Amino acid sequence: MHRDHDIAIVGGGAAGTLAAIHLLRQARPGLRIAIYEPAPRPGEGVAYSTRRPEHLLNVPAGKMSALPEEPADFLHWLAGRAEYAGAGDLSGRYLPRRDYAAYLGQRLEEARASSPATLELHRHRITALQRRDGGLRLQWDGGSAGAARVLLATGNALRPLPARGAGALAAPQLLQAWDSEGLAAIAAQARVCIVGTGLSMVDVVLTLEAGGHRGPVHLLSRHGLLPLAHVPDSPVDAGLDVDALLALGLRARLRALRQRVAAAAAAGLPWQAVMERLRPQVQALWRSLDAADQRRFLRHVVRYWDIHRHRIAPEAGAVLRQLARSGRLQLHRARLDRVAAAPRCVQVGARDRHGRELVLDVDHVVNATGVELRVQAMRNPLLEQLLGEGLAMPGAHGIGLATDADGRLLDAAGQARGELRVIGSLRIGEAWESLAVPELRVQARDVARAWADLPA
Repeated sequence: MHRDHDIAIVGGGAAGTLAAIHLLRQARPGLRIAIYEPAPRPGEGVAYSTRRPEHLLNVPAGKMSALPEEPADFLHWLAGRAEYAGAGDLSGRYLPRRDYAAYLGQRLEEARASSPATLELHRHRITALQRRDGGLRLQWDGGSAGAARVLLATGNALRPLPARGAGALAAPQLLQAWDSEGLAAIAAQARVCIVGTGLSMVDVVLTLEAGGHRGPVHLLSRHGLLPLAHVPDSPVDAGLDVDALLALGLRARLRALRQRVAAAAAAGLPWQAVMERLRPQVQALWRSLDAADQRRFLRHVVRYWDIHRHRIAPEAGAVLRQLARSGRLQLHRARLDRVAAAPRCVQVGARDRHGRELVLDVDHVVNATGVELRVQAMRNPLLEQLLGEGLAMPGAHGIGLATDADGRLLDAAGQARGELRVIGSLRIGEAWESLAVPELRVQARDVARAWADLPA
């Protein structure tokens, strides 16, 4: 089979761009790499496509290098930016996500210019992948290309609004959390209901506040839990024995962590210090749980884990607290049931845990339910085709795709194929922690080490 590329990367968001950077930096002469991404700019994806200055990184700048072996690389890039001239030490700052997108884009172009390999950017959405004559064939509407190896980096998919009647609503009555332009156009006095109280909700609230919004904002979620904030200059709890945790089951781990948080507080350390100690070991903690404990975690613990693990910038936390104190931000613990357009509003119906009905009349409903983890529900034709033809199977507990510990895709028979790898959110079932830059850059480096010097 004719091969147009040695390596094709499907998806050009942060994960795919990081992979391309590492491949270009480590490539042998003549290696042909391609990124297939419909969006006009690589390095953005859902997370970093925002142009809003109030949308901040959830990690301080000092921890956001694209290169594991060069931890200060993002800081070095920032030092050359005119807008940060004289800003001093930025390592502890939570900067706009648009800066990180620009950083990835520039590092990609620099790697492309200095690499002995070649990189092509194609604005096609890949809809199918076939094995043919010892190679792989990528297909899109109106064309196809051959590749020796393919890296799946399709990124995050939005979860649809889980309510009866949602399909009958359209913008601007129903908006998505990542529709920054639509959110910025909301009238100052409009009544808004945000469904979901995770990180996407925070972006929505910050956009409304930056635009001068003064109307009521209702937050609706089953658990009624809000993301917690980082503390400035967060220490690391050196007294936590992570190796001892690995030998425990889920319940015993939770008891041990609560005890450690209490001991840290007695020593004057915030609970965030305990999480900082856990952070590098999250994949090991997940993999060391048996399947039953992993299911218990997903059923009973995950939302509490999320608000402690995926923390927000202190500035964002301060905005949420101020709005809650003022009464403009109202939190409702209830399960969304229905949405319906009325003559002058959108009616939102929900039920609390006691079965009591909550009805809200609002001008806009915002879907901030987050990313879809179940690959069958992602509405991605490529992933559907891979599953349907047995080239892939769902990951553990039905989330993501099944891979081995090196990110090699497992087919329906459980066999790993070295020419098909996965990076990023699709590895969540096997690795759990597979969405943030510290994991993505390591996965990208490992793909490059495995593939960059292989002959075509």
